[in-house]
Amino acid sequence: MKFRPLHDRVVVRRIEEDERTRGGIIIPDTAKEKPQQGEIVAVGPGARDEKGQLQPLDVKSGDRILFGKWSGTEVKIDGEELLIMKESDVLGVLEGAAAKKKAA
Repeated sequence: MKFRPLHDRVVVRRIEEDERTRGGIIIPDTAKEKPQQGEIVAVGPGARDEKGQLQPLDVKSGDRILFGKWSGTEVKIDGEELLIMKESDVLGVLEGAAAKKKAA
């Protein structure tokens, strides 16, 4: 199934964080918080301004982002848990070395 968000919404896949602390302590699932970092899977065409012109989004598919703790709506599409949120819920885009370090 293919999903296309409308207006200024984005679809985000959470990026799981490491299960160990730097000291080597393993964190159980019950004590872990949900990650606030994700990868954009799909973006909508953009929102319309007062004049009716389409304003494209600043983010694109593949961007690694940070978002607020309570942002978005959780959905399950093809068995995968994703978040749908407005672009305004995105706090920022991880670029360059920071994004590559988090991916490793």
